[in-house]
Amino acid sequence: MNKIFAGICLLMLTAAASEAQQPTGRNVSTYHANLDTSQITDIRERLVQLALQNPNFEIADRNVNIATYQLRKAKGSWLGALSASGNVNEYTINPSSAPSNQATLYPKYNFSLNLPLDFFTSRGNEVKIARENIYIANAQKNDQYRTIRKSVLSKYEDYLLHKEKLELITRMTQSEYTEYKLAEKDFSDGLVTPEVFKKAENAYYEQLMRKADFQRNFSIAKLELEQMIGVSIDDILGKK
Repeated sequence: MNKIFAGICLLMLTAAASEAQQPTGRNVSTYHANLDTSQITDIRERLVQLALQNPNFEIADRNVNIATYQLRKAKGSWLGALSASGNVNEYTINPSSAPSNQATLYPKYNFSLNLPLDFFTSRGNEVKIARENIYIANAQKNDQYRTIRKSVLSKYEDYLLHKEKLELITRMTQSEYTEYKLAEKDFSDGLVTPEVFKKAENAYYEQLMRKADFQRNFSIAKLELEQMIGVSIDDILGKK
């Protein structure tokens, strides 16, 4: 009986050790939840890491954890075939009162093993399915990573484009303002006709409207980028 008990204990320890091992799949995770973004010098990578706090990526990350737990559960399912029972009576409570043959008539504990005919094939398939689910969860997680990375970097490029356009239109508007003020002075001095002054004034106002459109586009691009990273882009650029 002691040998049987020792063998069962050895099997249980072996199973526990195998469950403690992290499953290694073909898909390696690219996400690091504890990554300190302040240590990343490249601005684009900093933006990507901030964008990875997206709830959709968190869901994908937790699905990997669930698949890992399911694999551990499948590996330990064989323990369900084992059962143990104990006898509690006046002789086990007070052994000194038991007759000489009591040990054979009333054992203190019993172990049993109940294996269905399809136990080994069923358990093997459950483990394979659980492992494939880990591969699928990792693939979905990596797909989310690529999608988020592309999106945030595209938003950053849009931000840079509209920022530069706004700077250019601002300089052009300043030039139109100078032309407008010169035409206004010349008109006051009687050097140009009202038509010439009106043309310069209209050109300046049209430039102001164009600048307003560029300002709006830049503001939207900035808001969309900040929506993805969850912080102000000015703070990020200021810490670069």
